[in-house]
Amino acid sequence: MTFYAVEDIVPRHPADGVAVRVIHGERMSVAFFTIAGGSGVPEHAHPHEQIGTVLKGKLELSVAGEKQLVTAGGAYHIPSGVTHSGRCLKGPAEVIEMFAPVREDWR
Repeated sequence: MTFYAVEDIVPRHPADGVAVRVIHGERMSVAFFTIAGGSGVPEHAHPHEQIGTVLKGKLELSVAGEKQLVTAGGAYHIPSGVTHSGRCLKGPAEVIEMFAPVREDWR
């Protein structure tokens, strides 16, 4: 068993205004995002199934070309291989996302 203080994890910066701290398990990864207002993650796809929830702020997500607003308390599922992007409309936003299998590209 391992315990973490999320604020002590060195953040990655996958895009301007986006910081992510990641914990990896044997079969999944969990990511803690902080996204500045107006910032976001450009369109991309990956082989990982992704489930997320917005803790604070407001995001505009585009999944397979369909846009949806997600506010604090909202959650979403993005199947593996599906093109998606996100932009923070009200920030800073705080988001938690789970990925399966493990995000080896983020180790």
